[in-house]
Amino acid sequence: MPTEGMFRDKEWVLSPEAFPLDAPTLSLIQSLGPALRAFQRACNDLYFTSLEQPDLTWVSTLLDRGKPARVVELGRHERWRADLPSVLRPDLVLTEDGLAISELDSLPGGIGLTGWLGETYSAMGQNVIGGSDGMVAGFAAAFPQEDILISRESGDYQPEMEWLVGKLNDSGNSLPSRVMNPWNLTPNELHGSSIYRFFELFDLDQVDISFEMLRMAEQGELHFTPPLKAFLEEKLWLVLFWSPQLQDYWHSALSPEHLALLRRCIPEGWVVDPTPLPPHAILPGLDIHSWDEVKRFGSKQRELVLKISGFSEIGWGSRSVSIGHDLSQEEWAKALDEALASFPTNPFVLQRFHKAKVLQHPAWNEDRQDTAMMKARVRLCPYYFVPQGTEETQLAGVLATVCPADKKILHGMRDAMMLPCV
Repeated sequence: MPTEGMFRDKEWVLSPEAFPLDAPTLSLIQSLGPALRAFQRACNDLYFTSLEQPDLTWVSTLLDRGKPARVVELGRHERWRADLPSVLRPDLVLTEDGLAISELDSLPGGIGLTGWLGETYSAMGQNVIGGSDGMVAGFAAAFPQEDILISRESGDYQPEMEWLVGKLNDSGNSLPSRVMNPWNLTPNELHGSSIYRFFELFDLDQVDISFEMLRMAEQGELHFTPPLKAFLEEKLWLVLFWSPQLQDYWHSALSPEHLALLRRCIPEGWVVDPTPLPPHAILPGLDIHSWDEVKRFGSKQRELVLKISGFSEIGWGSRSVSIGHDLSQEEWAKALDEALASFPTNPFVLQRFHKAKVLQHPAWNEDRQDTAMMKARVRLCPYYFVPQGTEETQLAGVLATVCPADKKILHGMRDAMMLPCV
């Protein structure tokens, strides 16, 4: 489905119906917002605590692996030490038992797409979560004064961000905003600005005038959101949540309710660290002594997902993902060897694979010009915004990626439906 040029080079399957969420699933998604905000706060605090406590130094050392000294220095800057991202989007696999979190994204694409879908399906009389302007209102509350800065690497998202800014300016809910590109700017034009950065920190060398912008931010002449914290954008946090050495910390940093909810939704996981274990030790949960044993796992044991943690050009989408039971044992061993070799610069994580449940949803068939039910598996992406000056999360909309049932990796593709949730 081309969308009049607004979503550059993107196509998907149409459906006359938004994706319905039952009451328990919607309630779970609503509860996850505050829990994930609390988890992100706890992650930030743990990183800085680990810089000061010798018994926790391994945490910051792990999270800083492979990052240039300049990026590490930016993450630790006192000026934004307490700052957190004001938008959070988890990727949730809809399973028979509930929801499984596969990723937490604090610099998510799809804000304009989800807003446009919400407006479009609301106009069709459907009760979209967040309402027809939920995404626009959520962004305005979280970023009332921010202009949006988009790098070349993120340029595919520019049309949807321009749509969003147009809606923001039409709504009167915020100061006039604009979409900017760094190659069209001088540092003087940005002095005193608040910027929503739509570029990745691993891509800093490719971002025009990045040196000048970062210097201005450190001196308080420019404000960036999300904060310049590469350590906070790692998938490693999802497996550190299960680390036996950190259980006392999570119990102290999170409420019992939030802890229980996150245990229910975060798949068990491990850091793919090649350091040999002592003879008497095992990897908890896997009950093995070495990664060589994991390479020899049978198909049922290989119901595992292997992926890079973050600071990399292949750290988003599905480009680094290997699903164990979808590979031969030889392919699995090769993927694991590559992950182990990558540890010094780009750590990988291993997580339990949670199978998405199969359901049916009506899909438009362009050739037949009619609608038929499609067997599908679904990824849900709720967008939580934190209004400026608060710690509350606001669920502004939920994007469903409804993929053909034979797909194991669920992501945006031309064979999938992209739908708002009702």
